[in-house]
Amino acid sequence: MKCLILAAGYATRLYPLTENFPKPLLKVGEKTILDWLIDDIESRETGTEYVIISNHKYAKHFELWAKEKMLSHIQVLDDGSSTNETRLGAVIDIWYAIQKLQLDDDLLILAGDNVLDFSLTHLIRYAREKKTSCIMRYYESVWDKLLKCGVVTVADDDRVLAMTEKSPDPATHWCCPPFYYYTKEDAKLIPQAIEEGCGTDAPGSLAAWLCQRRIVHAMEMPGHRYDIGNLESYQKVQKEYKGIQC
Repeated sequence: MKCLILAAGYATRLYPLTENFPKPLLKVGEKTILDWLIDDIESRETGTEYVIISNHKYAKHFELWAKEKMLSHIQVLDDGSSTNETRLGAVIDIWYAIQKLQLDDDLLILAGDNVLDFSLTHLIRYAREKKTSCIMRYYESVWDKLLKCGVVTVADDDRVLAMTEKSPDPATHWCCPPFYYYTKEDAKLIPQAIEEGCGTDAPGSLAAWLCQRRIVHAMEMPGHRYDIGNLESYQKVQKEYKGIQC
């Protein structure tokens, strides 16, 4: 399994904190967001290789962090973009990494700006049991938040029947956070998805496209996810986050 961490955004809503510094390297408690994600997997899963997909503006920051991390199986990949207006988008970045590094393995795709209070190995084990591409889901009761999320409809056996990104009329209250497990067979379909008009900015657009063509399962989250989108949410997570609980 290869773990791709999406870290090529410009986090304009967090200015001035991120005007010249990448959001995934902001501290939450005693660790950076990236450290929380990687340390969790490292402590429970052996043999994982990590690729941090960065834009050109922040690549040096991630390279310095990786050097200090002293893990030989972390690689920083510069996607070449240098402004928010010219960013490639998450789906293009994923395919860029696959091509550039000639990846031929199952992929765990993570947004580099979220922390969880449960281990990502729950999703990894779930996907290996299902032997399909998998996403996660959690129940969101607040309507305004639903409008900003990927929303899924699931069958009784967790199979994803439909998924929409930021729909004005969400079909359910099940939200999909930006954490995905793709089988290597399904990852090869990304060029087809792009050619057929799959949205490329939000990473969930790929899952929404895929679930209409392949079997995708959605694991109910065993805990909570903290999205760091603006200064208010960053201050909130600093106060509330207690680390990984299960």
